[in-house]
Amino acid sequence: MLETIIEYSHEGSTFEGFLCYDETHRGRAPGVLISHAWAGRSEFECNKARALAARGYVCFALDLYGKGVLGENPEKNAALMQPFLDNRPKLQGRLKVALATFAAQPMVDATRIAAMGFCFGGLCVLDMARSGADVRGVVSFHGLLNKPGNTDGQPISAKVLVLHGHDDPMCPVSAVNAFETEMTAAGADWQVHTYGNTVHSFTNPVANDTSRGTVYSDSADRRSWQSLLNFLEEVLA
Repeated sequence: MLETIIEYSHEGSTFEGFLCYDETHRGRAPGVLISHAWAGRSEFECNKARALAARGYVCFALDLYGKGVLGENPEKNAALMQPFLDNRPKLQGRLKVALATFAAQPMVDATRIAAMGFCFGGLCVLDMARSGADVRGVVSFHGLLNKPGNTDGQPISAKVLVLHGHDDPMCPVSAVNAFETEMTAAGADWQVHTYGNTVHSFTNPVANDTSRGTVYSDSADRRSWQSLLNFLEEVLA
């Protein structure tokens, strides 16, 4: 397996994406873009890239915050994330640059790319679909679902899969219902898989804060990963 860091630029800042793929594969392979949670690109996202690269995908764990910029605690994580929640067009522009960087890599089949993300990253990949990014499908793991406000009326061509904990305090049932209405109005091919007795961050083995509603779930983690694999097999065929 080959792993390398790819640098790219946006609005005067430098970013580092983690590229991982099987270098013995002949020709171009389908790609999976991975968007990080609120702390920034970490080993969590890189390990997801490695796991998918072992299945034949070229994977790119993007960087939204900048070279060497990572959160260290919930307060700093929130401070890094909030400017993008406040300015979704800026977020969409940065995601567009990351996608273009990934699609330009010589081992990637740019016509077969999907995007996935965790928590904040889930919101990011949903915004990619909403803004018309050239991806075949997007997958949100315990992501935020609220609309960006600048994509109303735009059709969604990418297939959409949301993997959600029913008891997620950051994304209540009302938000899920609103999202489903939004996706239907946009003509999207959408799915929402909801896991009972499950809260936020259910894929993160170190999540164990019941007061914040961020707790790992082995069953939801396992089931959502299988749903991801099924989805990728469908949309990147």
